[in-house]
Amino acid sequence: MTSDTLTRAKDKFVTVDGLRTRYIEEGEGPPVLLLHGASLGSSVDVFIRNLGPLARAGLRVIAFDQPGFGLTDVPADHSPAYRRDFIPKFMDALGVSRAALVGHSQAGNPAVQLALKEPARYSHLIVLGTGSLLPPIDGAGDVETAAQQRLERRMAHQEPSIEDTRKLLEANLFHHDLITDDELALRHARSIGQNFDAFVERNRQAESAPAKEPKTPMWQRLSEVQVPLLLIFGREDRARAADRAHLLKQKMPALDIHIVPNCKHLVPWDAADEFVRLSIPVLMK
Repeated sequence: MTSDTLTRAKDKFVTVDGLRTRYIEEGEGPPVLLLHGASLGSSVDVFIRNLGPLARAGLRVIAFDQPGFGLTDVPADHSPAYRRDFIPKFMDALGVSRAALVGHSQAGNPAVQLALKEPARYSHLIVLGTGSLLPPIDGAGDVETAAQQRLERRMAHQEPSIEDTRKLLEANLFHHDLITDDELALRHARSIGQNFDAFVERNRQAESAPAKEPKTPMWQRLSEVQVPLLLIFGREDRARAADRAHLLKQKMPALDIHIVPNCKHLVPWDAADEFVRLSIPVLMK
């Protein structure tokens, strides 16, 4: 990575649904909204390698800290449904009538839901490493996944140390050299304080009122998406993501699916150049 790709855009703030919401943006052109995942420490900073290259391609690239993440205020409702419905409210607050959606990890599922519900509002859809949008397969659990789950469960009861944060990043990144001291310190800062409190509350609310599974799994509805759709998965991602992505391609040959080598779960970091290379032709359709 060149040093200019890691230049951080200036933080901006807008009030959405009564919450002071942090966002960053670069470029001019058709809007593209980057949506981070829901792991502890997630924020717009996961996309710092991607904004510049996408903006230089002629796009207005926007990323925001979701409620309870990063520097955005903590909501009372920590449900995935609230975060999903916050997306069009954020667009309204910025005066964006139509945008492409790029959803990483847990954000991929709500991005698909929104595109299915209101295709006129969302121009394109890109999914990065969203395991819930892949069909199940026998033996999808693995030792690495179990170890990460144990660490995350422990962290739901005890604020993480900086070494805990490092372990989580290492579990999600193929290229450990990307974990510089500055990157580690930033990720850790997004994992403690109010962000940790929000993480604990998300887990508590999820345990007390688990989300209802849809009658039709969302992966079975991907063929219904009416806008250009691209799915990217890391070959080394957990829970046999690559095998399941191959299975999805067999079931739905028309889907545009790419499996990137030397890449785990943090696709925007591990495969920053490949993500941009694959996305720009789709986003410029």
